[in-house]
Amino acid sequence: MESGDVEVKLKEIEELLERLGKEHPKEISAFSRFLRETLDNKALTTREKELIAVALGIAAGCEWCIYLHTQKALEAGAKSEELIEAGLVAVLMAGGPALMHLIPLMKAIEKFKKE
Repeated sequence: MESGDVEVKLKEIEELLERLGKEHPKEISAFSRFLRETLDNKALTTREKELIAVALGIAAGCEWCIYLHTQKALEAGAKSEELIEAGLVAVLMAGGPALMHLIPLMKAIEKFKKE
């Protein structure tokens, strides 16, 4: 599988946030604070929250979300098997189109496990 897709999507996220940060600093700052607060360890660990985010990204069909949160989940200690299982839960809840979004999940796992 090509890992170039992963790098391109992550770069697009970075560029989007940089541009919006300049053009809409209050909104992006508020979103960033909300993101940090939400993903902080509380009742659920960051690892668990990132697995949920991966599943929701798959269910929503957002490749950017899948790549970003797969990277973050692995950094937080998630295993490939956990990511696949989270992906399959998304398929259970969202159906066949979500199954196709296991493709970017597999690309992201392959890319980030090599690093």
